[in-house]
Amino acid sequence: MASLYTNFITRCVFPVHEKLKKHDTVAVKNAMEQSQWWSPEKLSDYQNQRLQSFLRSVNEHVPYYQRLFTDLGLDVDSIKTAADLQKLPFLTKPVIRENSDDLKADNASGLARFNTGGSSGEPLVFYIGNERVSHDVAAKWRATRWWDVDIGDREIVLWGSPIELGSQDYVRLVRDKLLRTKLLPAFEMTEAKLDGFIEEIKSFRPKMLFGYPSAFALLAKHAAERNIQLNDLGIKVVFVTSERLYDHQRDVIEKTFACPVANGYGGRDAGFIAHQCPSGSLHITSEDIIVEIVDEQGHVLPAGESGEIVVTHLATQHYPFIRYKTGDIGVLSDELCSCGRGLPVLAEIEGRTTDFIVAQDGTLMHGLALIYIVRDLEGVEQFKIVQESRDKTRVLVVVNANFDEQKELQIKTGFQQRLGQTVEIVIDKVADIAAERSGKMRYVISHAL
Repeated sequence: MASLYTNFITRCVFPVHEKLKKHDTVAVKNAMEQSQWWSPEKLSDYQNQRLQSFLRSVNEHVPYYQRLFTDLGLDVDSIKTAADLQKLPFLTKPVIRENSDDLKADNASGLARFNTGGSSGEPLVFYIGNERVSHDVAAKWRATRWWDVDIGDREIVLWGSPIELGSQDYVRLVRDKLLRTKLLPAFEMTEAKLDGFIEEIKSFRPKMLFGYPSAFALLAKHAAERNIQLNDLGIKVVFVTSERLYDHQRDVIEKTFACPVANGYGGRDAGFIAHQCPSGSLHITSEDIIVEIVDEQGHVLPAGESGEIVVTHLATQHYPFIRYKTGDIGVLSDELCSCGRGLPVLAEIEGRTTDFIVAQDGTLMHGLALIYIVRDLEGVEQFKIVQESRDKTRVLVVVNANFDEQKELQIKTGFQQRLGQTVEIVIDKVADIAAERSGKMRYVISHAL
């Protein structure tokens, strides 16, 4: 049961906060809490209605899509269902960069400039309007409540985005204090920083944690190695997002904090796409989000087959994301979740296309094929795999006294078995492995794809 303070925040303070920002978050969240229980058929009909209205607005107000529909000789009213989106080309990062101004609706106001971190290449600059913000916050809020926690409950956020960390002005500090949210920077995860984070968590006693899975896994491992107990703080759930969640990360986080890990999938560019419910499924926010899975040729794949995740966000009429290629690999499910929600399910998120590697003979495989070799070796504290070419792969490792020449040989032998016997494997022992500029940790980077 929510505390009196939490009820005051969710029913009074936060609604006023959102209204002052001209956001419709509360109304959208309330509607989503009703629609999540609709049948898949009713949700699909609602999604198609929104799609038609969305595209008419885009065609009327967005110069890029006005030209596109004209060039294609396409009547916007011919797109009536999600399947009809295949009549349109994909939206890619280069297309956005080349047409940034023409992607702005001529009736848009209050667009805010955002950018991705650019950890896998050149940062992407784009714009977000109030409608998109309201819907994204509402989707996250709904998912938060699935786990019996709410806005106003004590929360610690372990994050590394310069946008969040650069905006700690007086108003934001006051807001975070009212909402009982504490932000910890995930840029530096040194032993001293980890000790400080643990003390913050113990003294603050949050009900929920939110951040990168790699950061919480490292924090949990650090606590376990020092026999620091964090399983008696009353934490109900750890929300993780923005990176692939690996099984070993989930295990160490859940064991250390004595609570479940709830995975979330999305990005600053594509929006909040899917959230995990207590029954274990990643539910797509289908009221706002249409997800397609496509192969390398751009053909839409059926449920159960792996391909790139393509997103159409229906709350982006002022800066549209239509058939946006995310660069992530995933699988759709055609099964309903046992929780009873009609929301469609992402069966699997396999990672970014850059989390894959290619063998010398051209065979494509997930980076896990190499990760497992290094991760389970005694003596390896941290690691990062960089495939420089099909003929050379570099492994950065932070090691302890248990790492010896035999372990080094195991890495080289294991990698060559998967990549090719003549591939050069270079092992660099380093004192520390820095996170990306965003604060995320990437285990595999390939420059050979």
